[in-house]
Amino acid sequence: MTLGETSALDLASRRLERALAQLEQRLAARASQPAAPAPAKAGDLFDGEAVRLKAELGAARERERALEEAGVQASVALGRAIAEIRAALGDDGPVNDDHPADDVDLADETNELFDDPREA
Repeated sequence: MTLGETSALDLASRRLERALAQLEQRLAARASQPAAPAPAKAGDLFDGEAVRLKAELGAARERERALEEAGVQASVALGRAIAEIRAALGDDGPVNDDHPADDVDLADETNELFDDPREA
């Protein structure tokens, strides 16, 4: 070995030792930090999203049922109120104005939507 080869070998050896020292320092620093959670798999992400969406859908369906029930109750209450008002006014006509009583003369009524009120 020549002098030039020895110094090149020494230089490479020192660089390797420095790189190993830096690697050891980084590993020690990483070991002292708290462990990061394992990266989630794509399936895990979709499963979590599916569970969340199912819960939201269930809540939305429950709200829909509650609103439908409230609508039915409001309709019944409105029907009763109409009947009470009609009774107080002495009107014995039908509760539903879409179907006129038999004794009402439809020829006298004007209906803007139809030429003949009986077509309604």
